[in-house]
Amino acid sequence: MTTEALIWGAALALLGTIAGSFVAALVVRWPQGRSVMRGRSGCDACGATLRARDLVPLASAAMLRGRCRDCGTRIDPVHAWVELMGAMIGASAGLVVAAPAAAGGALFGWMLLALAMLDLRHFWLPDRLTAILAATGVAVGLLGVSPAIDERLIGGAAGFAALWAIAAGYRRWRGREGMGGGDPKLFGAIGLWLGWRMLPGVLLLASVVGLGWVAWHAVRGRRMGLSDAVPFGVLLAVAAYPAWLAMIMWQP
Repeated sequence: MTTEALIWGAALALLGTIAGSFVAALVVRWPQGRSVMRGRSGCDACGATLRARDLVPLASAAMLRGRCRDCGTRIDPVHAWVELMGAMIGASAGLVVAAPAAAGGALFGWMLLALAMLDLRHFWLPDRLTAILAATGVAVGLLGVSPAIDERLIGGAAGFAALWAIAAGYRRWRGREGMGGGDPKLFGAIGLWLGWRMLPGVLLLASVVGLGWVAWHAVRGRRMGLSDAVPFGVLLAVAAYPAWLAMIMWQP
């Protein structure tokens, strides 16, 4: 592993903790109708305003053992976990690419992280955030980053159409909804980042992860039926970022 790769990996890991902190705040506040951009951060239990030393990603949670400095109430662990995942996304992008394109890939991963966490906790894939993911995919393609813009545009259309057709077919067959309206949009946005060639692999990997999800619940003694909801957006996001890493590594 080169020194350049280590530098890129460390820099994007550090940036990833900051991105993860923002994503965690977004996941907690947005569904509650609270602004992420305005107002000071505070304890959800006692309302005490958090100081700068309480807002250092990962380090503050470790020093305070995941509790509020003022009231001792346990802080939602989603903050520390998402900060850690943000760091891992940044580090992996930098280590694999070791070039400015790594920052674009890390951004892709961080936006997928936000969408996955919102879907996991709230079964919600906000159109606004999906649109930003789609727009940045087009923008990166226009800057000349592989895959080419025509492959991205085909991927966007094909990704949306594929899941929309599956959802429509299920609705017609079963007489009820089987897939959320945000899933086809997310798959289309992923296609705008990865291009059409990677979409079958993403869908296959998402399905494998989904089977693992069901098996994990079965091991814990909870069998899942056809009526149980599964956050498919999480599965797509979990599959899409490794697909981006693989695509970059396979490039000549």
